[in-house]
Amino acid sequence: MKVTVTTRSGRELIDGGLVFDRDATVAVLQDAIHQRIKKYHPSRQRLTLPISPHSKEKPIILQYKKCLKDYTNGNSDTISIIFKDLGPQVSYRTLFFFEYLGPLLLYPLFYYFPVYKYLGYKTERVIHPVQTYALYYWCLHYFKRIMETFFVHRFSHATSPLSNVFRNCAYYWTFGCFIAYYVNHPLYTPVSEFQMKIGFGFGLVMQVANLYCHIILRNLRSPNGNEGYQIPHGFLFNIVTCANYTTEIYQWVGFNFATQTVAGYIFLVVDASIMTNWALAKHRRLIKVFDGKDGRGKYPSGRWVILPPFL
Repeated sequence: MKVTVTTRSGRELIDGGLVFDRDATVAVLQDAIHQRIKKYHPSRQRLTLPISPHSKEKPIILQYKKCLKDYTNGNSDTISIIFKDLGPQVSYRTLFFFEYLGPLLLYPLFYYFPVYKYLGYKTERVIHPVQTYALYYWCLHYFKRIMETFFVHRFSHATSPLSNVFRNCAYYWTFGCFIAYYVNHPLYTPVSEFQMKIGFGFGLVMQVANLYCHIILRNLRSPNGNEGYQIPHGFLFNIVTCANYTTEIYQWVGFNFATQTVAGYIFLVVDASIMTNWALAKHRRLIKVFDGKDGRGKYPSGRWVILPPFL
């Protein structure tokens, strides 16, 4: 079988193409490209079938486990492939570790060190109980996230673009400092003890629920992460499509109810908006995939998307 690999601009990536057995897999093709051009590691290759220039359809992405012949018409011995360089990649565990490590290490600096003296606040700082509990809550949350990254999550994609490390770190690290600055500020006014207990208590329940949701999602995937989409079920997933996002949002509701800072609520709104977009996309995808036809399951129509009773 002859394989012609071209870039999206139409330039032939490997002159003369490549020749394989008909039973060769896409992974074999990726390895061959890597052998010819060392910088194109398989993790940074995106191989698709050609589409017409004005087509609105999404191109078909070649799956590395499938045979090349699966993407040909009939008994054809030739196939054209479009190559896209995804750029330098890192594992998702590396990405998540660094984006969560920043808030975990930066937040305590505002609590333990005289940061505010360097910023011009000469008044004596009194540490309120809510600020101490907020520190514990914050560190528990991000420590939990790091542990989930290494011991719970299974990823459908092996790698992520290196640029996402800088983008995600900028997001989490900046918001971490932003919130820590206001929660630990010398002029901070604490809420009542009752409100603090309600907020942190509710938030902790949501953190535990969030961990359980992640365990449920983990069990939907095989160890190599390639099991494909399945209908999540059990616990909160029986009523909410993205129960993991629901509990994530509500645990920050608890934190902000207990601490009451503008910075915290800004983070809550931004984070909830991002996760809502993800949840809507996933909800639509699950409904489309599990349409009840050709032996496929039917996705339950009565589930909320992410934030019952609103959405």
